[in-house]
Amino acid sequence: MAYKPQINIIAVVDVIGALSGGTLHNGNLCLVDNAGEESTGQGTAHLRTAVRPGQIVQWSALAVDLQTPVEIRGITFLGQDGVATPATRTAADGDGDKLDLAHWAGVVPPSLPSGTPFKYRLELQMYEGRYSVLHVDSPALIGV
Repeated sequence: MAYKPQINIIAVVDVIGALSGGTLHNGNLCLVDNAGEESTGQGTAHLRTAVRPGQIVQWSALAVDLQTPVEIRGITFLGQDGVATPATRTAADGDGDKLDLAHWAGVVPPSLPSGTPFKYRLELQMYEGRYSVLHVDSPALIGV
């Protein structure tokens, strides 16, 4: 894998499907990255993104239907020991209140072992209501 200083992960969400079904599974979430061919699960909720220690990983969310916005509410790393570590929220122009500008970013820790999945919870916010906040625990970063 050629070294890239930043890896981008995009969550493409069928917001109407997710709100109707109360789930990000069943084709309502498509995760893709630009990490290269060592990543697996492209286009699914089970993306395994190939990363190297020290790389910046930036997440962003896009709605399939532009009338139904989505934002990343939180990213929490789920360590083997059960300790959760939130990623740091940043915004493209410093204004994280606008849905279309919010991004989440973190730095791959130097202690990430090669070949071991570093799972995380991706929590998405869509409007308000019963299923307005949904999450998946299936994606992961994998050290190469």
